[in-house]
Amino acid sequence: MPSDHRLWELREMRARNPGAVAEGAAQRTRRPLLNDSGRLLILAADHPARGALGVRGDATAMADRDDLLLRLMTALADPSVDGVLGTADILEDLLLLGALEGKVVFGSMNRGGLQGAVFELDDRFTGYDAATIAAMGFDGGKMLCRIDLADPGTVRTLESCGRAVTELARLGRVAMLEPFISRRVDGRLHNDLTAAAVVKSVAVASGLGATTSHTWLKLPVVDGLEEVMAATTLPTLLLGGDPVGAIEETYSSWARALTLPGVRGLVVGRALLYPPGGDVAAAVAGAAQLVRPALGKVSA
Repeated sequence: MPSDHRLWELREMRARNPGAVAEGAAQRTRRPLLNDSGRLLILAADHPARGALGVRGDATAMADRDDLLLRLMTALADPSVDGVLGTADILEDLLLLGALEGKVVFGSMNRGGLQGAVFELDDRFTGYDAATIAAMGFDGGKMLCRIDLADPGTVRTLESCGRAVTELARLGRVAMLEPFISRRVDGRLHNDLTAAAVVKSVAVASGLGATTSHTWLKLPVVDGLEEVMAATTLPTLLLGGDPVGAIEETYSSWARALTLPGVRGLVVGRALLYPPGGDVAAAVAGAAQLVRPALGKVSA
């Protein structure tokens, strides 16, 4: 995607008027977290801050910031897209570009577990904190919670996530927890995507914090998702993950998962922003069609 004048103006604004971020946040039009549909379609764009730039084997697909922003703006222009999840750099770019008007916004909190690092499981909170999320008028904070019983870095992550859950709830903001049972294989971290492992991660994550009044889960679409969703009463969004295989197969798995009790929608990044063929608008429209037909079938 080519650049355009909006991105030139963005760079000028960042250099000359840093106060524009606070001004834009104060003036931004907000909406309720859930509208009448009771479902959400959220874009995920917090991968670069963890050094995860690859999509479908292209190791630097997300490295071009102009390209990423234009893809995000294309997707956010679809009224079926409820909002976006990202780190401060990306969310503030989108804010200054006017792309967050009337959208749900989640700030990504722990990005310290850099992809491939020896300290990847010591996933420190290097991004948003609860106070800033509230001050910016955002709807919640998302945290990655990978659990490796063989890695002592896990306990710091658990403690930090628990504290963030409590702080976000105190401020009336959603705590979006993304848990995994993880382990290293030949020195590389892998998430266990068996139903039994995801159930265990849900059990651990659901107990974090002094209250779960504002806790939501962000879970992978796995075989046996019925068993996973039976393990919690917390509202749940399904993650798209790094896309593999045909997009039709991915959409089919999402469609089945969206019918389960407790599932409130999708959080998808690379699969929609970098679809085969490059048509972001069409990919977003396809995902929205999966979410919207299920509206009104939300289980109590």
